[in-house]
Amino acid sequence: MITKQQLMEARQRALEYLSRAGIVLTPEEQERIEVADFGLGDLEHTGLELITYVNTSRCCAKELVLFPRQTCPEHRHPPIGSDPGKEETFRCRWGEVYLYVPGEPTPQPHAMPPKGREPHYTVWHEIVLRPGEQYTIPPNTLHWFQAGEEGAVVSEFSTTSRDEFDIFTDPQIERITRVV
Repeated sequence: MITKQQLMEARQRALEYLSRAGIVLTPEEQERIEVADFGLGDLEHTGLELITYVNTSRCCAKELVLFPRQTCPEHRHPPIGSDPGKEETFRCRWGEVYLYVPGEPTPQPHAMPPKGREPHYTVWHEIVLRPGEQYTIPPNTLHWFQAGEEGAVVSEFSTTSRDEFDIFTDPQIERITRVV
């Protein structure tokens, strides 16, 4: 849960990061920047700021903004009916992002889960994305990511996004942000 003031401040800060990446939003898009605190009320450590450009029955395009060391918690995009789940490609535009997926655990990962939430982070194969680099995550695959010291801007290209159906490893996570 976040306050209206926190929402406005996070949106403004996200715009600054998007500007650093050379990404321009229309005034209408600026008003639609979503601030996700995942129900934990700890936006600086667990959170994500995003703008969805398009989300149709076939494709989706978003910009994701992560503040320094901000983490999007471990989750997967499950099958929905006959749909196998969201497949997504992350392309780093600015900063550095550490993406974790199943595979051989990285011995000395760059990222650390937010304090007190460590048991809810189970995949440790690290993919480091710098500007111009990208990685595609198959449907229904556990993953999480964290920005580096300066933060990061990542473009996401995917099949249809149904964020409300995402399954998080941490049972306390609420995907839809409540603003008070």
